[in-house]
Amino acid sequence: MSKQDGRGRAVTLEPVDDPAAHILHMDLDAFFASVELLDHPELRDQPVVIGSRNPRSVVSAANYVARRYGVNSAMPMAVALRRCPKAVVLEPHYDRYTKFSRQVMDICRSLTPLVEPLSIDEAFLDVAGARRLLGTPYEIANELRRRVFSETGLTCSVGVAATKFVAKLASGRSKPDGMLVVPLAETQSFLFPLPITALWGVGEKSAEKLRRMGLNTVGDLASTPLPTLQGWIGDASGAKLHELAWGRDPRVVVTEHHEKSVGHEHTFGVDVTDPEAIRRELLRLSGQVAVRLRHAGLAGRTVALKLRFGDFTTITRSKTIAEPTATGRRIYEEVRELYDAVSQPGQRIRLIGVRVEQVREGDGGAAGLWDDDEDWREAEQTLDALEARFGRGTVRPAALLRSDVEKRHADT
Repeated sequence: MSKQDGRGRAVTLEPVDDPAAHILHMDLDAFFASVELLDHPELRDQPVVIGSRNPRSVVSAANYVARRYGVNSAMPMAVALRRCPKAVVLEPHYDRYTKFSRQVMDICRSLTPLVEPLSIDEAFLDVAGARRLLGTPYEIANELRRRVFSETGLTCSVGVAATKFVAKLASGRSKPDGMLVVPLAETQSFLFPLPITALWGVGEKSAEKLRRMGLNTVGDLASTPLPTLQGWIGDASGAKLHELAWGRDPRVVVTEHHEKSVGHEHTFGVDVTDPEAIRRELLRLSGQVAVRLRHAGLAGRTVALKLRFGDFTTITRSKTIAEPTATGRRIYEEVRELYDAVSQPGQRIRLIGVRVEQVREGDGGAAGLWDDDEDWREAEQTLDALEARFGRGTVRPAALLRSDVEKRHADT
């Protein structure tokens, strides 16, 4: 049985045994902040923000108390402190985060060899083969949470379901420090009341399109006949989204990861202060990274930005997206968002870099459950074919063509 509290948090209170629900999603709660609070237990009930008070700094993480004030990661520190003036700012210690992450992943692997880390603080586990030794998925999830806390002092939330997609949603609903089991037979009753944005890859832009069609909840979309949905949003996107709305997700836990990254950097001849010039360079670099990914048959889930300022101070910021991508436009939109979060008027930029990490085989399209990038992907694949036939640089984004014209005018 699960119970929902006033904050919308849902947790499973009594043992549940559904052999079909054997996928776990483990997510450490407010990971960076929680690690820092191990050394500062007196601050647990206060708003804590991880970062630097430097004017250029952004929030690396925030505990749940600070989040109630609207403070989120990647937010400029100045904005965070305006929203929460009493926040305690602690410097990050990334070496400690890596150490604790490895420790938690080792705990996961001691319960099942089928562990797929998604990032430094979350992972999928398939515990179907562990029943004989360790009990039901419910019992294994409880043991995982118990051991993480007893061995590290950290808390985690765990979702248990028949698919990756539903397990991840369940862990999010049980945060912080909770567990939610969604038996296979209850998948639809769990999914249908959720807002349309609960579907992976459906952001506000996509959600607005769907709301205009009268689709506000997952159930609304699930009840829409597939041909009608495909007529609205296309055959591929309609089919993927329809499957997801019914809780169907064929992906399995993948343990073998060949960790790679693909990136490009550019050092300016003179420091650049114009944000539009920086964004154009981000567009160019994103396109180059995407071409390399596609040529290698790869796609990646983490997009990273590197900035080196005029005083040689260097920062990196990254974001993990729902599905792997090899589309230049998607890479650009994500890295531009990272840049906009840290940019300050008058900043002198010496070097800029774009990198895609957590790279694996795939075209960045087949696994997508809602594909905002379908048109861009087809356009970029057409560009690949044109370049293969007529040479590199034959066709370019209009923004980069304008940039070239501006440079030629500046030189004359």
